[in-house]
This record gives sequence, C-alpha cells and structure tokens, in this order.
Amino acid sequence: VERSLFYRMFLSVLHVCLRLRWITIMVLIAITLIAYASFGLVKQGFFPPSNAPIFFIHYWGPQDQDNRQTDQQLHKVEQYIMANPLVDSVTSYVGRGADRFTLTYAPQARNESYGLLLIRVADKDDIETLSQALMADISLLDLNADFYLERMQFGPGGGAKLAARFSGSDASVLRDLAQQAERVMRADGNLVDIRHNWRDKGFAINGHFDSFNAGVSGITRSDFNDTIQYASNGLKLGQVQQGDYTYPIKAKMSGLEDSAINALLNSQVWSSQQRVYVPFQQVSKGVELVSEEVLVHRRNRLRTITVNADPGANDTAGKALTRIKPHIEAIVLPDGYQLEWGGEYESAGEAQAALGQGLPAGFLLMFIISVLLFGKVRQPLIIWLIVPMAVVGVVAGLLATDMPFGFMSLLGFLSLFGMLIKNAIVLIEEIDLQVEESGDIRQSIIEATLSRIRPVMLAAITTILGMAPLLFDRFFADMAVTIMGGLAFATVLTLIAVPVLYSMLFKVSFNK
Repeated sequence: VERSLFYRMFLSVLHVCLRLRWITIMVLIAITLIAYASFGLVKQGFFPPSNAPIFFIHYWGPQDQDNRQTDQQLHKVEQYIMANPLVDSVTSYVGRGADRFTLTYAPQARNESYGLLLIRVADKDDIETLSQALMADISLLDLNADFYLERMQFGPGGGAKLAARFSGSDASVLRDLAQQAERVMRADGNLVDIRHNWRDKGFAINGHFDSFNAGVSGITRSDFNDTIQYASNGLKLGQVQQGDYTYPIKAKMSGLEDSAINALLNSQVWSSQQRVYVPFQQVSKGVELVSEEVLVHRRNRLRTITVNADPGANDTAGKALTRIKPHIEAIVLPDGYQLEWGGEYESAGEAQAALGQGLPAGFLLMFIISVLLFGKVRQPLIIWLIVPMAVVGVVAGLLATDMPFGFMSLLGFLSLFGMLIKNAIVLIEEIDLQVEESGDIRQSIIEATLSRIRPVMLAAITTILGMAPLLFDRFFADMAVTIMGGLAFATVLTLIAVPVLYSMLFKVSFNK
C-alpha cells in the first residue's frame, strides 16, 4: 500500500530512533530533567480572581474610632466612588463585613473602626485600572485611615495572599517581630497593602487602685471602676429596645471642661458599704494615661500577630513568597516563639495535601490494573516509565502562555496521566497482538506503531480542540493549557518513546 508523505517521514524518524535507542532515551531523559528544572520558572498560584464584576475596598480607621465617625467617612468615600461612570453600584457596611453571600467570601469580624465597600462595575475588565485609580484618590479623603483592595476569588477567600504569623506570650515581643517582618516586606518593593492585624495600640486610664485606703473607706474595685467609666466613656446603666434594635443607656459626667484625667482626679467615688462619697484621690495612688493592646488575636490559645501583604501588579503570591521567605525566616525568634506561613501558601498546601492523600493509593491501583490487564510486568513498566515525561509539555505550555500553575492546573496534570496511559495501552496492546499473529517482533513494533498513528493523534487533537474554548475562561484557562500542552507532547511520547522502550526491554535490535 502506497503510504502518504507524512507516514514515510514518520517511518524514517521511527527507524532512526529505534536504531539509536540509547541516544533517544538519553535525549528524552535530558528533556524531562530540563523540564523539571524549568518548573521553577513557572508562576505559582492557587485560584485565579473571579470573573464576577465585583471587588472590595476595606476601610480601617483609627482603632478608637466609633461607628458614627466610620459611617461619616464611608459616606464620603461612597459618594466619590459612585461619581465614577464605570461604577454601577456601591454597597457599604459599617462596623462589620457583609453577610456571607458566597462561600469564597470570609466576612471581617465586628469592629467599630472597620468598613467595607462592595463595588460592582459594568465590565469586569475595568476592575484592574479602576481599582488602582480609586485607591489612589480615596486615600486622600481620610488621611487617618487605611484602605485595602481585595478581588473576589474562585477559591477560598478572605484575608491577604501573603501572611506571616508570629506566636508567643509577650505582646511587645510579638509587635517587634511584626515590625521586622514589615520592614522586610517594604524593602521588597513589589508588595502592597502591608499591615498587621493587631492595629494600633489604644489609650487607657490607669487609676492605680489603693486597696488599703479603699478597704478602710468601704470601696470595692467595682465602685472604683464605675467612677472611671463615669468620667471617661460613660457608665452603662441599662438598655432600651426599639423594635429589633437594642441601645445602651449610659451616664457620663457633664460639663467636662478639663481633660478626662483632671476630671477623674476631682471626682467622687461612691462607697456602696458606707453609703457616702469619698474623694477619688483618697483611694488612688495616682492617675496616668497609658497605651495598651486593644485588639489581640489568639491562635491555638497563643497570642498571634499576623503580618499581611499582597503581591503587586504582574506578580504572583508564589513568586513574592519566594523572595521574602528567606529574609523573614532569618529573623531571630526568642525561645517560645514560632513563625507560621498563612495566606495562599497555607491554603494551597492544605488543598494539595488533601488531594495528595489519595494519590499513592490511586497510582498503586492503576499500576495493579495495568499489570492485571497484560498479565506481565514489562508492558506496564513501559507505560509508567513515560508518565513522568508528560511534564515537558505542561511546563512548555505554561511558560509559553505565561499562566500560573495553580490548583486547577494540578487537577489537569493528574487527569493527563490517564490520557497518556490510555494511549500507551492502545499501542502496546496492538504490538502484542501483531507479535502473536506474525511472530516477527521487529516488524510488529513498526507496523503497530504506524497503525496507531491515526487513532492516537485523532484522540489527542479532538481533546486539544475540545479544551480550546476553556482558554478564554478565567477559572479553567490554566487547566486547559496544562492538558493541551501535556497531551501534545504525550502524543510524541506514545509514538516514539513506547516503541523504543519496548524494543529495549524485549531486547529487539534494529541495527541491521
């Protein structure tokens, strides 16, 4: 039968590879090693930003700011954002985050100085330029506040993509460690929204309770504290309910012309035992204004401060972490203190660990099935020798398209193994059948390979074309590139590497 030009060219290449099988194997091994070495050049990610036309702006005022001030400031920011023609709507939340309207959103805990702006735009492609322009402008509307941008994610959300957690017992030591980490992040130059979650310290009045004189006067510590509250923030007497809302009733010293400290020094303390008023200075060793921690987070019952940051434009969390991780881990930790990495690094690690728990058993089951399918060892060995080589097409595809290797890419990479094994099984089974019929193993290897060109290539081409529409989907794009690039190279592996490995393991010479 007269074969086409393509078949004749492929046959010539196949003959050369079979005659020089050791060189062919060495070239394939070298290419595979280069691909694994080049994997470090591939961007690392987890889940891409959502294609929903929504993004968030987090507002953090001074820690001692109350709801009314936060509401006033957010109202100004909201009016400014709504004046932009690219914005469809703005929803603001004061003192808390939004209700959890999707699983990928993690609401912020209640805090009077916190506000959230949920912004919807007409076109999702405008989010990048619009958000950067808004962040530059609204920061001038409240110079005492911090604004942080957040994009909706397809995967687990909430918080920054980079997070370094320091845990220990002493708050001042933890703050010092956090400041060192912040200096490292700022020195990087490509990170944005650098902050820690303990915020600023707040001011508190320390009345230095004199237990001896207070005991003589019949004043308890509760009486003493009530006086301080009455002269400063207000003493809560009860609450009133209006509809579904409850409001506190507070009594506060009126006509405060002096500072709160002077007003407190000149106040009277009610003795609940002797039923008389006693001068405050009689039961106090002195009053001073001190700074103290207002917002302390704990993790596993340990005080934990988290330094957060986000990668800048055209940067990924994986690359940013690679740059700063050695420098932050070089910070000397006192005894009893520890450093943990959170953010996208932790989320990706947990997801990959959960996925990896079933991989050994899955691969073992696949190997057992392939052995039972052929009833021999050498044929399954050929199949599993070419599986690691699939990474060549994956790395080439991701580098060519400049896409990150994320969680969806990992799923595509694992599914690629099944496609590669299927093609190898089809070819090896055809070789075995022709060997049984003709008895000429050399001719069977060549003829079986030629006869499987069309089905193997058609299966690869149809799969690649079927994945092509997913290239324009933000969620599946990296998975599509992984499968398309890996399958394109896997076709070459099936038609070249399988016959070469078969001739090697079965000791078939093509030198003559």
